[in-house]
Amino acid sequence: MSPSPDDFRAQHKLRLSWMPWLYFALKPRHREWAEAWQREVQERLQALETIRIGPGAFVAPEARLFGEPGRGIEIGEGCAISAEVFMHGPITLGKRVSVNARASLDGGAKGLVVGDDTRIATGATLYAFDHGLAPDRLIHRQPVRSHGIVIGSDVWIGANAGITDGVRVGDHAVVGMGAVVTHDVPEWAVVAGVPARVIGDRRELPDAGGASPLAKNSPTGRRGEG
Repeated sequence: MSPSPDDFRAQHKLRLSWMPWLYFALKPRHREWAEAWQREVQERLQALETIRIGPGAFVAPEARLFGEPGRGIEIGEGCAISAEVFMHGPITLGKRVSVNARASLDGGAKGLVVGDDTRIATGATLYAFDHGLAPDRLIHRQPVRSHGIVIGSDVWIGANAGITDGVRVGDHAVVGMGAVVTHDVPEWAVVAGVPARVIGDRRELPDAGGASPLAKNSPTGRRGEG
């Protein structure tokens, strides 16, 4: 049996959920139904959770977003939240932030703030809390502490990278794939490794069309939305 128009529409929605950058380039014949679909998704989410979503944003219905009074989520204008993202407030996303599939963000008690135009790639983890490690008690009985995380504007956090509590990442920085960031990252720095260390300055790298010495630490394996 041939697929129906509804089958194609459902598949198109699934494609947008996993690759939401496509939403912002939809042709007019798809724009109308996609915007109506997003209004429905976002209105339901905002009715159920303490979440505010700015105009022109995309939120995949498969994303899992949780906000409570005092621990809300603010999603800025033009943001993109992909399928199977987990977010627990307090979280504030600036304008045009993208959070790709299966990324996990928790604001702890002190919060997570992400600046405008930042890219958070697939599988990245940002946790603004930590457990104590005292040897005289079980891990699950340790006190939980939170200092918060601040990510600047125009930052690229690579696939499967981790940002630990208390870290500040400066504007224009790049965090390589799989890095674990435990200390502050200066503006424009490129960091990689476990624990992450500075391996370059973004201003000194070849332009987008050239070969990069970061190939083995590239934030993603593809160009475009990391």
